[in-house]
Amino acid sequence: MQQMILDGYAQLPSRTIACGEQPQNRFESHGAAALSDTELLAILLQNGESVESVLRIASELLALAGSITGLASWQPEDFQRVKGIGRSKARQLAALVEIGRRLIKGPAAELPLLDSAEAIANYLLPFTRGLEYEKFWVLCLNRKSRLKKLVEATSGTATSSLVSPAQVFRIALQQGATAVAVAHNHPSGSPEPSQADISVTRALKDASKAININLIDQLVMGEKSADPTGLGFYSFRSAGLL
Repeated sequence: MQQMILDGYAQLPSRTIACGEQPQNRFESHGAAALSDTELLAILLQNGESVESVLRIASELLALAGSITGLASWQPEDFQRVKGIGRSKARQLAALVEIGRRLIKGPAAELPLLDSAEAIANYLLPFTRGLEYEKFWVLCLNRKSRLKKLVEATSGTATSSLVSPAQVFRIALQQGATAVAVAHNHPSGSPEPSQADISVTRALKDASKAININLIDQLVMGEKSADPTGLGFYSFRSAGLL
């Protein structure tokens, strides 16, 4: 499938790849906002190669990711799948993606207040958007429901991410949390909980009582377009299951 996409781009006329032949000149004349996604990527990729070469590499990146938003979850090895991107450039691109996530999260002067399902979902969105495999996070909170630390507990496959109450509350104790919220994403986009999700939540609820660390909520993160409620996430607390 990847090769089919790249072959398709190789057959495109050169003028469809980007708005102009010289992205750097357009940047200087009109500013970054005037550039296409392809041209912005081409400027990042410029390293002594021809304009045509970097524009084609940028086009191939966007073809594989689906959009520039799709690059949000890419790791260095994902970038290296494209011919012309080496290990060093892949690291730089992945670092830029992480900088973007941190900018979206906002200033770190005050700890994020996560006192509702909506607040938790909005905080997690930069981490979950575009992920093609399931991850499980533990949000360690203080007494005022402010985030002490976000910890990725597990990273699974496209369909599952295993976690145990022992893992979750070991993390909470290590971070000195008085409460936790937990969340995982569904790569399918649908936030509807599975039977396994329900079972894990019940086990976490029982364990939280035994260890005296409050379980604020368990969220399943999806996409608004795949959620009949339009929220893009499922809250076990809001559903009355916690």
